[in-house]
Amino acid sequence: MRFIVRAKIPTEAGNKMVQDPNFVNNIEDYIKKTKAEAAYFFEADGDRVAAFIVDMQSADQIPSLVEPLFQGMNAKVDYIL
Repeated sequence: MRFIVRAKIPTEAGNKMVQDPNFVNNIEDYIKKTKAEAAYFFEADGDRVAAFIVDMQSADQIPSLVEPLFQGMNAKVDYIL
């Protein structure tokens, strides 16, 4: 089943994140690992937002999908069916 995994990244953490020289590689690695069909980056409510379209077969995949976003981006994450 396809889900949108949306990571809302606080501005300060997002600014540090995009200044990291490995930022693009880290995002590409996440997209490959999760096999995201699409990735979108935009602003919402003054925060940076990354949204990924992923195919999740079961709920036990949720931790592996969202943990890198919590740790690497300090993001608030939600998933939308």
